[in-house]
Amino acid sequence: MHLGRYSFGIGDRFGHQGRAQLAALVEARRQGIEITPVWNKSNREHGIIGTTPADVRTEADAAVAACGWKGPYFVDADHIGLGNVDGFIEASDFFTLDVANFVGRLGAAGRCASGLLASEGPAASHVRQAADIELFVARHRVLLGSHRIDEIGEPVALDESRLRSIAAKYLFAVQQAGEIFRHVEARKGPGRFVTEVSMDETDTPQTPVELLVILAAIADEGIPAETVAPKFSGRFNKGVDYAGDVKQFATEFERDLAVIRFAVQRFCLPQTLKLSIHSGSDKFSIYPAIGAAIRKFDAGLHLKTAGTTWLEELTGLALAGGEGLAIAKEVYAGSLHRIDELCSPYATVIDIDRRKLPTAQEVRTWDGERFAGTLRHDPACPQYNPNLRQLLHVGYKVAAEMGPRFLKALERYEPTIYENVAANLCDRHIRLLFQGA
Repeated sequence: MHLGRYSFGIGDRFGHQGRAQLAALVEARRQGIEITPVWNKSNREHGIIGTTPADVRTEADAAVAACGWKGPYFVDADHIGLGNVDGFIEASDFFTLDVANFVGRLGAAGRCASGLLASEGPAASHVRQAADIELFVARHRVLLGSHRIDEIGEPVALDESRLRSIAAKYLFAVQQAGEIFRHVEARKGPGRFVTEVSMDETDTPQTPVELLVILAAIADEGIPAETVAPKFSGRFNKGVDYAGDVKQFATEFERDLAVIRFAVQRFCLPQTLKLSIHSGSDKFSIYPAIGAAIRKFDAGLHLKTAGTTWLEELTGLALAGGEGLAIAKEVYAGSLHRIDELCSPYATVIDIDRRKLPTAQEVRTWDGERFAGTLRHDPACPQYNPNLRQLLHVGYKVAAEMGPRFLKALERYEPTIYENVAANLCDRHIRLLFQGA
């Protein structure tokens, strides 16, 4: 089971936009760009909205049938760990193994990859983990010294002290990924799902040499990873553009591509291994650099664009007017009133200047065009407000609590919403990313 060169995470909070999303990928195919759809929805989102992984599978299958989609497609168990993966196993065939929380930690709790039980105590855990690190260093002495990696100007140098330090930071996290992978494989069978290893939600970006060591550890664990999601510099805030040095990002991205190409050959990792960018939706300022890099390296890409769908639903409701606009305004008012509650789980991936949020009273006076212009991600529009957009990105809980009223509005105003969802994915994402291809 292989993912394909280009793939998009096209998650859908409320399960109504599968056909619209596929329409954008059908249009891309007409232009000669093959993109594999991957429906993704996290355990947190399921809990807030009251859905299950089986609902995502149902939506994906129905959209594929309705659109006559003939290519591969997947359902992603997004950001899962051992504690919640079982609920996703039957419905999913793509597993994002999120082990960022284990970076920098020793195996003091639970069972680590070497078999240590928590009952053996922290001291024993530390000793056993230290032994794992030393074994890893001994196994990978070939990495010591200076390496010339194509497309990286300076040699990638690694001495024993540095190798040990990187292993101490990342080895336990990769071991956790190995445990999750083997847990899933035991239930689904070998080769029956796609695996991603995610370490993007960490404090600092991984350097090229750290990524090299991480990939060596992934190979040791026997994980046939098709995508890996590292941390890049800058901020990848939800639903808005990249915040950071675009040139620095371009350099990091190219170096990561170079390291992956090197590691695939050195460690016998899958030839299809590619970079994954989480919270990738709407990062328009770096799309040209990403597009240029994947063409330069003849590399693939996995891009998660899920959150954009919900915002385009809200935009479509506003433009539809009537009850649709009323719902959009109520969602904003509710989100503003509950801003601390809604923002707390997303604190590391949003950056809202509350002073620049309009009052609920002001928004009540807006017509649909004004609401849509403020929400839609169009920096050329003088009304665009990225603070409002980020707040509404995390405000889907308010819409979920409306229950049937909100879902019926999605159905009633489906033509307007469909147009917004499809055009956003096709015109703002695919076209910009692949221009020049």
